[in-house]
Amino acid sequence: MRRSVCEFLYELYAKTIVLLTYMLIQLILIIRYLKSNTPAISTTQYLSFIEEKNPAIRCTTRLKAEHIDCRVCLSEFQEGEKVRNLNCRHTFHKDCLDQWLQQYCATCPLCRHKVLPDHVVANYNLLQNHLQEEEEEDYDGNDHQLIFFLSALRGGSTWHTYL
Repeated sequence: MRRSVCEFLYELYAKTIVLLTYMLIQLILIIRYLKSNTPAISTTQYLSFIEEKNPAIRCTTRLKAEHIDCRVCLSEFQEGEKVRNLNCRHTFHKDCLDQWLQQYCATCPLCRHKVLPDHVVANYNLLQNHLQEEEEEDYDGNDHQLIFFLSALRGGSTWHTYL
């Protein structure tokens, strides 16, 4: 009986240390986030920066002769469509390029030339990463996660069920 009480107290102590460490890390991350001098940039602001640096234009016959197709979606340019001509002289559909710049680094899909300054991209990614972390924290209904979590609290090993 005495041995099981000692084991229980040791497990409780170990789990408390882990929980406190996790809470300390979260607190440090929150403080760093709040202390950052540069505010996060919303998607609307980010798209405004793209428009400011590389304004959308209508595709003309002359432009169509120079650039046959959009290298993101691989479809031909049609006269009158909105396109963006980057400083590196590559041209893409406006919507294709905007989606690319939101999902990947703010670089040209072909030559990787920078489209936006690094600080703008970093501030946009700050907000996107924060939103992604909030989504990941929500329980998605996966029973395997719940079983693993509950068995970890109980102290049992469930590795054999996953191997």
